[in-house]
Amino acid sequence: MLRSLKIENFRCFSSFELKKLGRVNLLVGKNNSGKTSILEGINLFYSQKKINYLGEILNNRGEYIIEGSEDEFDIRHLFYGHEVDLKSEFSITGLENESFKKLIVSLEYLEYSQLELFNEEKIKFSESFLSLNLKWTGIDNRELKFSLSSNGGLNVNYWRNHRLFREREQAGVLTQFVGSSSLTYPKMIELFDQVVLTPNEKLVIEALQKIEPNIERIASVKSTSRSRTGFLIKMSDSNQRLPIGGMGDGILRILGLTLAIVNAKGGVLLVDEIDTGLHFTAMYDMWKLIYETAKQLNIQVFATTHSRDCWESLAEIAETEDSSENDIFIHRIEKDKLSSIVIGEDEMAIAAERGIEVR
Repeated sequence: MLRSLKIENFRCFSSFELKKLGRVNLLVGKNNSGKTSILEGINLFYSQKKINYLGEILNNRGEYIIEGSEDEFDIRHLFYGHEVDLKSEFSITGLENESFKKLIVSLEYLEYSQLELFNEEKIKFSESFLSLNLKWTGIDNRELKFSLSSNGGLNVNYWRNHRLFREREQAGVLTQFVGSSSLTYPKMIELFDQVVLTPNEKLVIEALQKIEPNIERIASVKSTSRSRTGFLIKMSDSNQRLPIGGMGDGILRILGLTLAIVNAKGGVLLVDEIDTGLHFTAMYDMWKLIYETAKQLNIQVFATTHSRDCWESLAEIAETEDSSENDIFIHRIEKDKLSSIVIGEDEMAIAAERGIEVR
């Protein structure tokens, strides 16, 4: 479990540090303060054997260069200042238990011998032979190189071919990333298939019942012809099978969160705008589900929010649940600050009781 994290020259951060990390960490702050970037940085930090995370981060932000008929990811925005040259480099360093581990991402020119190795995988190179390098130290000491075009872009087809090749390997630390919108149906079906007919399937049903108590069963339907047809539910007061999409966005959000966390055993859950689609009355039950599951399955949680109801519900969990010391923290992210402002469980309770704003 991460105890601290330092980010240098990544996205909007020249240098930034998160200290005193616990099992559940809620990031708060104004728009464009870098909360989502921190989640992305953690995802990249743990991506040494699941390099598809790199493409997902760029795709989710719509960071593309379009040249002719080929799509390319625009990697400039990963670096502080949005510019790249041979001196460009960013790093993410984490203290995991008692060991420091580090990811360094830099640019360099490939040697001819390295080009021959990549050409065996039928990779098309530009004349520049510039590469994006990802190097992990303390985490299997792994290094990956990606050829870039003359525009400084990462070819989407190249990344996809590389992703399929790497995904056959076992991931070191498992992460699940849930964006500000609900997970797609194909992704939720993929996660549901991992828990069906296991004890965790009951956990999924119980989570949905927090929003709609009459839900009795759930089943996936692998159809891509229309949206909102990925799951059917059985209600205790009806014999009909109903599409879950008709139940509203809150049900979909809870389903996505539950499927993500039960599939992150021993790893990390990352959730952007965790309160999206949820009524304030559902916040406490949502946090209780996440906190108890995180303890049971040994998961570390990082989430962001703009909602006062969200952080106050977490403060209530910290006060009423049997949480150990350094288990739950709020981190306020402020621009131009070198580290987050840490709000522990005692301060959270006082702030909630006295109506003190922590966002």
